[in-house]
Amino acid sequence: MAHAAPQALTGDQARHLLVRTGFAPTQAEVDRISGQSAQRAVADIVARAQAARPLHSPPDFTAQPPPIPPGLLKTKEEQQAARQQQMREGLELKTWWVREMIESPAPLAERMTLFWHSHFATSQQKVVRSQAMWHQQELLRANALGSFRTLLHGVARDPAMLVYLDGANSRKEAPNENFAREVMELFTLGEATQGGGYSEQDIKEAARAFTGWSVERDDFSFRLRPAFHDMGSKTVLGQSGNFDGDAVLDVILAQPAAARFITAKLWKEFVSPVPDNAEVARIARRLQSDNYDIGGAVKDLLLSDAFWDPANRGSLIKSPVDLVVGTVRQFGFSYTDVMPFALKTAQLGQNLLAPPNVKGWPGYTEWVNATSLLERKRFTEQLFRAVELKGESKMAPIAMGPDGRMAQPDGMRPMQQMRAEFAGDTGRGSTRQALALLGRDGVMRVAEGMARITFDPGSWLAQYGGYTDREPSDELKARLARTLLAVPPTQVIATGTVGVAYLRTLTL
Repeated sequence: MAHAAPQALTGDQARHLLVRTGFAPTQAEVDRISGQSAQRAVADIVARAQAARPLHSPPDFTAQPPPIPPGLLKTKEEQQAARQQQMREGLELKTWWVREMIESPAPLAERMTLFWHSHFATSQQKVVRSQAMWHQQELLRANALGSFRTLLHGVARDPAMLVYLDGANSRKEAPNENFAREVMELFTLGEATQGGGYSEQDIKEAARAFTGWSVERDDFSFRLRPAFHDMGSKTVLGQSGNFDGDAVLDVILAQPAAARFITAKLWKEFVSPVPDNAEVARIARRLQSDNYDIGGAVKDLLLSDAFWDPANRGSLIKSPVDLVVGTVRQFGFSYTDVMPFALKTAQLGQNLLAPPNVKGWPGYTEWVNATSLLERKRFTEQLFRAVELKGESKMAPIAMGPDGRMAQPDGMRPMQQMRAEFAGDTGRGSTRQALALLGRDGVMRVAEGMARITFDPGSWLAQYGGYTDREPSDELKARLARTLLAVPPTQVIATGTVGVAYLRTLTL
């Protein structure tokens, strides 16, 4: 049975669309598009994202002159201090980005920036330079719903990518094959054994075309070094010529397999974990004929029958960013500092600016295991449990002194408290490393930020006709379940559970 895109969105359909194209929406956002046709709503969501710009100024370091590269400093102590400063700046960038995700009125822009961050995976752990990570993020955001062709060519010249995949030192005498291999296997065509249509010889020939693509050490900008570039003829995917890297990318994009690969990956992001090959082929043909217009492909996916098939609702698993950002957005949590949320996503296994490897985050079922499920439940339970006990939400039992600074209850020091808070680190120790980098003042900042996260359950429930001191009616229970869950709840909530306790139990 076909499930055509609705002519007038119900509240549940509007919520499904907004969940998939952003993070968990507020009720006001759902109400805004309810009643609209799917075509109008989708066009508006994509257009708003394409026109969106960051709400907040980026961290100060992004506007400063490039620092001296750590490797050029004289002593090991200076080099280590410089690297640590770069990583602290990276944490500031993560914090800024999470704030944009939470507060953006066009969250599809940030969702797509995150999508491409995983697709073109690059880690600051190797790149080090925080400004390079910022410039890459600017590139991804600016082209997130534009031309994939433009984006791919930009990434190939991106200094962070050149360093991450060792292309900056590739010379005609010894071509480095990393980027040539990954641009085919991970960025455009897929694995050779699964229909990619290329060979090891294609990779070797393509690697020759990217020789001499390098980075200036002083300002970390792209630099072409003609003396290091292989000027000879190359044969890639059956095409021969005196190709440079740009020409090779165009040869790759001329392959129908490239459009199918990108479309299938977008399908897994927006529709379901298992692509419909016939639908993917249809949308891919249009993607390629439209010069790889990402926005057009996203609209085609969102208006497909498969997207609106009820069987595909609840088929995707929230990433840690989805969970943390969505929870804060949907319930309207107030905060004074977003850094605790940035650390929480890392703790749950999605450390922004540090994908686990060149394949990015595998996603789907890889997001959940016994440990991560417990930590996910702990995150939401902490937020709501504190409301029940003290009338305001606090992610950690941290007392505040009369001067507004964090007190140290029970003799526990700030670092000890934070280590206890992030003990269940499923992000390979990334959160503990961040806390160590922050030092005492930074840890104090995180602790205070966590203590000041608040939630007004009365106002939130009131928009649905609910109360904090009454058990929801059967009708309201059904509505809350549809609002907060992609699939019906599996656990029975005890009779007499009211207000915040009901919300907490429902979301666990």
